[in-house]
Amino acid sequence: MPVRPSEPTGRPSPSNVVSASKIAPMSDAGEVRDEKLDAEAEARRRVALAQIRQYPDPALRMKAHDIESFDVDLTRLVEQLEHLLGDANGLGLAATQLGVLRRVFVLRPDPDEESKVLVNPRLVEGSDERITDDEGCLSLQGVVIPVERHERVTIEAQDPEGNDVRLELEGLPARVAQHELDHLDGILILDRTTPDARREALAVLRPQPVVVR
Repeated sequence: MPVRPSEPTGRPSPSNVVSASKIAPMSDAGEVRDEKLDAEAEARRRVALAQIRQYPDPALRMKAHDIESFDVDLTRLVEQLEHLLGDANGLGLAATQLGVLRRVFVLRPDPDEESKVLVNPRLVEGSDERITDDEGCLSLQGVVIPVERHERVTIEAQDPEGNDVRLELEGLPARVAQHELDHLDGILILDRTTPDARREALAVLRPQPVVVR
């Protein structure tokens, strides 16, 4: 990854709380990859972001429902998620971010590896060790804020064909997976940061008044 977030400390402190008004480039954390794009890739990214729900869209606060049918509709949804994740140059993307209330997300922390698709995922174990680091979100453009997460997690889920899968993740992949799990429960990074960072983030996300002369 081109740029790493600030060195994690394991707990919030003034030294590692980055202003929510920090604009791209963003850190490789949460859902956002920090990478300089050429003009064509940047154009694809903008088109993809236009299809991803942005705060304060109500869908981002809704809980997703378990998937029972592993059918062609699920296949199409997964293909759409993978396509948009690639074009948006992101690390992870949940169905709720497309306004689809189904429990599925894709993650691809390493651009050189294929994305992982998790259907009906659930966190079955989280490490006692927790790390605070900066996170961005494809649905909260222009915001990077500190979030505390488990350093290691175990997730059980199904693949798009309905087969059981179990992942043991650590570091950035674990952080991305926890970020996406939150999306499926209607939880945003705004809910997991410090009060000061949340206040600054909301100031960035709040629509600016239009001055008419």
